[in-house]
Amino acid sequence: MGVGTVAGDVNRNDRSIVALVMLAHGMVHTYELSIPIFVAIWLGEFASIDLGLASVPVTTASLGVMTGLGFALFGLGALPGGILVDRVGSKRLIVSCLLGMAGSFLLLALSPNLVVVALALVVWGAAASVYHPAGLRLISTGVEERGTGFAYHGIAGNLGIGFGPFLTALLLLFFDWHLVAGVLALPALAAAALATRANFEEQAAVTAADGGEGGNTGDDGTDTDPGGDSKAGAGVSSFAEFVSQSKHLFAGGFALVFALVMFSGLYYRGVTTFLPDLLGSVIGIEPIPVSELLPVDLASGSAGGAPTLDVELFVYAGLLTVGVFGQYVGGKLTDRIRTERGIVAGFGALAVIAVAFLPVASLGVVPLLAICALLGFFLFMVQPFYQATVAEYTPAGLRGLSYGFTYLGVFGVGALGGAIAGYILTVADSTALFLVLAGFATVATLLGVTLLRRRPTPA
Repeated sequence: MGVGTVAGDVNRNDRSIVALVMLAHGMVHTYELSIPIFVAIWLGEFASIDLGLASVPVTTASLGVMTGLGFALFGLGALPGGILVDRVGSKRLIVSCLLGMAGSFLLLALSPNLVVVALALVVWGAAASVYHPAGLRLISTGVEERGTGFAYHGIAGNLGIGFGPFLTALLLLFFDWHLVAGVLALPALAAAALATRANFEEQAAVTAADGGEGGNTGDDGTDTDPGGDSKAGAGVSSFAEFVSQSKHLFAGGFALVFALVMFSGLYYRGVTTFLPDLLGSVIGIEPIPVSELLPVDLASGSAGGAPTLDVELFVYAGLLTVGVFGQYVGGKLTDRIRTERGIVAGFGALAVIAVAFLPVASLGVVPLLAICALLGFFLFMVQPFYQATVAEYTPAGLRGLSYGFTYLGVFGVGALGGAIAGYILTVADSTALFLVLAGFATVATLLGVTLLRRRPTPA
């Protein structure tokens, strides 16, 4: 096995696949959730975005649109990525994703202005967009214990989600953001090198009852037929076939699942994009001079310009890290309860948390940390449920296409959540933002109830 092992109750092929997707998933979200940390820096460092013929003031609205370009492509690229992965297999796309993300952060490190920053974020979004259809297809067709695979996959994503912002915030204490961006490119390069060594059977868990074929694939997931790439025995090969297969997907319960994940994405991106800034400016978490945290003999004589600890960045990172437990619980429960029930419970909780967040956070440090922990837990607990629901409502041969549509909804349409959040914060206030977020979660809850009542027969 090329990239380590995962302890537990999964077989060798499962371990190989889960190890690869854990590595790649952690990298994707390391970069994704580090971007809001940089947004907090850019809000203070830049006054305008020079577009040549015009200059746009830097506000939460303009930065929301700018970062939304990269986040939108993160989702929009998932659909072509899903089509492609059904044709060529997952491993090649995952390696390409890792290399592309490394390149985007190297470009970010060299950015002289926000226009180049926006370009770097677009490159990141394009590279990262192929991961979810590739990784989730790989789990759904190659891992026999699917729920456990989703759980470990989610845990790794949340480790990246928490570790990325934490590492970024820590490095920004001492270094310029350009240098920090360059340093962050290195882990993806290392992960790409490790990913090339992974060996597994991509179709090991696919049976005739699941609607797919094992195909003629080797232990690295590529096609063993001479001169051919892995097609996984299915996929789409023309635009006409894409249209017909898409119609087939949306003819059943998947249409409701797609609508649900769109609102999930709006909530997710809406709450995460400006949360570091909200914690600092709205709730009022004050920066702490690093000298106050050092022993007296080290702190004495420190310069007035010594670095300060932006506590809100670390609270934000901690909130995201709590999501590890949400991912694990959600993943395990997908093997034990109907996924629709988990969706209803999870999004219902997120609606309540959005309404209660600001009132509870204003009560003091302990209530603030408690509500942040609840937000982090439920924000990520719902993900294994809707990921597993996609697998239940779609045939294995179109699993890449179905996850492509899914993450088109989650991260493509969902990218509007960042722009919406930025606009609301510009023209209204944080209370209005959290009420809108509660509305997104409520709609997702109602869609989950509809799925549960219909109980359509899985494809």
